[in-house]
This record gives sequence, C-alpha cells and structure tokens, in this order.
Amino acid sequence: MAWQLKQELKETLAAEEGYYRYPLGTRLPVALVYPNSYFVGMSNLGLHIIYELLNKRSDTACERVFLPERKSLERYENTRTPLMSIENQLPLLQFPLLAFVLSFEMDYFNVVKMLTLGKVKVRAEERGDMDPVVIAGGPCATFNPEPLAEVIDAFIIGEGEVIMPAFMDTFYKARQEGVSRQQLLQRLAQVPGVYVPALYEHRYEDDRLMAVIPQDGAPASVSRQWVRNLDEYPAHTVVRTENTEFNFYLIETARGCGRHCRFCMAGYCFRRPRNRSLDVVTREVKEALQYKKRIGLMGAAISDYPEINELCKDILGEGLSMSVASFRADSVTRELVDSLAQSGLKTLTMAPEAGSSRMRAIINKGIEEEHLFRAMDMGLQAGIRHFRLYIMVGLPFETDEDVDAIVDLAGRLKDYMEEQGSKGTLTLSVNPFIPKPFTPFQWLPMADKKYVERAFKNLTQGLRKRKNIIVGVESPKEAYIQGVLARGDRRVGKALLKACELGGSKAFKRALKECGLQAADYLYRRREEHEVFPWEVLDMGFTRDYIYRELGKAEALQPTLQCFAGCHRCGVC
Repeated sequence: MAWQLKQELKETLAAEEGYYRYPLGTRLPVALVYPNSYFVGMSNLGLHIIYELLNKRSDTACERVFLPERKSLERYENTRTPLMSIENQLPLLQFPLLAFVLSFEMDYFNVVKMLTLGKVKVRAEERGDMDPVVIAGGPCATFNPEPLAEVIDAFIIGEGEVIMPAFMDTFYKARQEGVSRQQLLQRLAQVPGVYVPALYEHRYEDDRLMAVIPQDGAPASVSRQWVRNLDEYPAHTVVRTENTEFNFYLIETARGCGRHCRFCMAGYCFRRPRNRSLDVVTREVKEALQYKKRIGLMGAAISDYPEINELCKDILGEGLSMSVASFRADSVTRELVDSLAQSGLKTLTMAPEAGSSRMRAIINKGIEEEHLFRAMDMGLQAGIRHFRLYIMVGLPFETDEDVDAIVDLAGRLKDYMEEQGSKGTLTLSVNPFIPKPFTPFQWLPMADKKYVERAFKNLTQGLRKRKNIIVGVESPKEAYIQGVLARGDRRVGKALLKACELGGSKAFKRALKECGLQAADYLYRRREEHEVFPWEVLDMGFTRDYIYRELGKAEALQPTLQCFAGCHRCGVC
C-alpha cells in the first residue's frame, strides 16, 4: 500500500511542469502544506508564490503536501503510512519546518487531520527540540490565528514575500547555533510580522477575554507586513498542471482593495490597494505564451485595474484567451467584457451582495442597479447568455423587505434579459453573512440561523415560478461553524481539537458543549465597543476607532469614499 501511495505522488509530479526537485540531503527540506485537495490547492496563487520564494534560496528545498483524496486518504489511514510530499515522497515528520497555507476556516479541521496523518504531534506544547516547527500564513492566519493557537508554533501576519526571507534567516541561524525550541520561538517572535501565540497569555474573567499579555520579551503588538512595490515581486503560476480547479496561467495584477466595503475582511487587511505596472504584467503575459494556457487575471476587482483595456488588448493580441477572478459592475468596461466573451466566457458574474439600495448603502458596496443593468447590457451585446449574482443574506440591519428586494431585483434583471432576446439562465449564489475580524461588523452578531433559513426559503419560493432562474444557497450549518471559528478565541481552539477527536466538523457543536462553550455566545452576542478581541495583539495598520466609526456610518446609511492619493483616514498610509 505504501508503494501504491508513493506511485500516485510520482504520477502527480510527472503530470506537472515547472516544479522544483532537489536531491535529498543537499538542502534543508521545508514542507509547504495546503490543508485541502491538490485539485483545490494548485489554484491558490499564494502557494505558488511561497513555493518559488523558498526554492529560489540556496539552502531550502520546498516540497508540497496536500490532503489526499478520499480513496488515498483511506489507504493512509488503513496502512498507517505517514503523509508524504509530492516532490520526493518524504514523510511529513521528516521536515524540520511545516508551513501551512490557511485560506478558509473549514480547513482548520484538515490541518489537524494532516498533522495526525503525518505522525506530527498536534499540540504545539507537546513538541520538543527534535519535532518539526509548524507555522501558518495566509488570510485566515492574518485575521484571527487564535482558534489554531494550540496547534501552530508561529503565524505569518501579512504578505509572505516580505516576512519569509527574514523568518528563514532567523530559523537557519538558530538551528546552526543549536538553540532550544523555546529560544527559537523567542527569536522568531522578534521578526516583523511573526506572531508566536505561546508567548502571549490570554486572561479571562467571567467567560470574557480581559487581556492579552506578552511574555518572555515578545512584542506588545505584531504589525502586519505588506509589499509596498508589487513590481518587485511578480506573482504568477509556477507549477503548471491540468488537474486543478482553475486551469489557467494565473497572473496577479493588483493586491488590496480601497473600496471600503464594510463586510470585507480582505478590503481592510490587504489595504492599501496596489497595482502592478502594465509593463510588468504584459511581460508576464508574454512569458505565458509558451504554455498556451488561458490567462487568469487575479486581483480584488480586475475592472479597477487602471489600464485594464490596454491589458485586454495585449492578451488577445498575443493570441491568448483570458478570464478574471472578479470585477465590479460599476467599473467594468466594454473592452473587458468583449475580451472575456472572445475568450469563451459563458456566464458573467456580478456581486451586488444585496437586493436593496438601503442594504448596499449599509455595507458601502457602491454598486447601484444602473451599474448591474449596464454590465448586463454589455454582456448581452457581447454574446454572453448567462449571468450570476453573488448575494448575502443576514447582513447587519437587514429586514424582510430587504430580502424581498432580492427577489424583485432578480426578477427585473431576468425580465431585461428576455426583453433583449436572451433565454439564458440567471443564477443567484446566496450565502449567509459571517462577521469577520478587523471589519466594522466585528462587533455585531451573526443573523439567527432560523432567520437565514426562512430568508432562503422565501428567496427560493419567490423565484421558483420564474423560468431559468436558479437559486443556490450555501449550507447554513457550515456557515455557522465558520462564524464561530472566524471570531473564536483559544477556547474555541480546544473545541476544534475535541471535534477532530470525535470525527471532524460534524462534531463541532457537540465539542463546544463538552468544552463548556456555547456557540450562541460567539455567534449572537453584540460585542461592547471597548471589548478585548482575541486578535487584539495584531496590528493591521488602521485604528480601532476608525472601523468603529465605520460601524456608526453603516447604521446611519452614510457612504465612505474609496481610497485616494493623499488620504490618511484609516491610518494605513
């Protein structure tokens, strides 16, 4: 069985281009671990960026490890074969450093599963000097690392390109000097952007977190690190494979967003917005010519890229096709839509997030119905027949009338499609809203589960008689697990470990109870203005007062202008 598992990994590697593989013993092996399937993980651009960054060092051999698919997972469990890397089929336990990429809360359960499969001690406090050091980076690590504080030795807070070089230098120097694990962690904590949870005490009183106290010389706060000049760090697909969710050659055009949507964690924690120069992006497009893949442009909103029309012309002019991660209906251009249509796009996706102008004012979305109809018109004229809307239910201050407005908006958009002669499909992808850290809504409760389920039912019934309108809703059960994990403290981390012992995410509610916790306390309680949050030690660059004022502006339906040159409102710049 172990031979069969190794053979599967070798076959995966053989189907790739662009990977790094060094002979064992020539460099220090580092495992880059994605806590989900290969199919999903290989579409994560951050994984490609860190993989290349580490392998370009003269002292490091970075190898990838993914959660096995179901049949392979059963083989690992049945044969007790340790989880292995793709490049050299090296057991996870043999890597001195394990680096997890955390993009989604539900993957926390997979982190524990993969460590268990890899024969690595799950709890950080149980690891000794000879055990691997386990670190984690990515969006979830930056926003709220506390639910994994008992598992992860150190978190990368911010963008890895500017943190990992210093982190690795410190790691290697400490190894050469033979310091203890505790001394190593103390040194790593001094690297800007590195958070070592074991060096911070969380004090509770009457089931409320009252203080986060640094220990052993740890910094009072850990500042998010970010790339000032993206041109210095081109970001694109490194390892090419057909077996991936988004089978494109990915190129990042921009990072961060300055639109100030009040629900969006990425908009706050990747601020400020930064664009790569057209020269750098087109150079990467030309580099992609040899691979004959569709170009996938990555960024918070591709249509906000200031030279998007010229970039579209360059891509199509090279004989390539293109796709985009997202665009905004209020900034999309006819050139972009035409380019997508020429590239074979069948469905145009828009994200109004809400059906009423009132709700869009609350969340500061900045998109009105006229933008949606104009973008739809561009799509229809370009020959695109199908459209998709991203919608959230349970947003702050939402009423039943706001849910009815979603039905009304969808109906009128479908009417317009039919008036223009299109018999295509309008799909609504509807998700429960989850309040996230470092956003103005971090103080607010999540909408009651029964309310969300009723809203889903009203949406479905309100549109069921309309031909070619499809309503797809996310499982509320999973969303409410995410809701607890998103704003959870270290006690939630204990419940996470307990749930993994009991069988995984399905046992999470039971695990919370066994740990003496109530999900409702994390989901449905409005936080006080000056309440201490579990992520209090992290500094995203903007002030707490700023985002609390944004909460007041949301309730008052007041707009916030997007970022502009010379602005100093939030504190990041």
